[in-house]
Amino acid sequence: MSQKYANQTVPKLPTETTETIWSLKRRLLSVIDSATAAEFVLFDRFGETSETIIAMDELKSVAEQAGDRFSQLSNLQRRIAEAQPTVPTDMMELVNEVIARTLGNVPALERSVQEIKIEWSLP
Repeated sequence: MSQKYANQTVPKLPTETTETIWSLKRRLLSVIDSATAAEFVLFDRFGETSETIIAMDELKSVAEQAGDRFSQLSNLQRRIAEAQPTVPTDMMELVNEVIARTLGNVPALERSVQEIKIEWSLP
């Protein structure tokens, strides 16, 4: 391998990073599931009113945001698997940035769903 490329790549993802990604993806799927289930129950119990539409739109938005993050992490995982023989440094930096943003974002998404469930007394 030429010296030019030797300084621009890193080994495959560390186990800890891989586990963090899988953990985040599980949490994001849980957010999607909770948000869509709450949206269904809200509509089933209260129908479509001006108040429920606001809450259902927020739940739909939360599920979409979680889905977008899930897709982003999945795409990065695939790109890393396809990167041979090592992961480019800029890709590793992107992975770390996405992980940090997602770690900061997931609790807010989870709280949004919980707040709506509490407000509407949903299971």
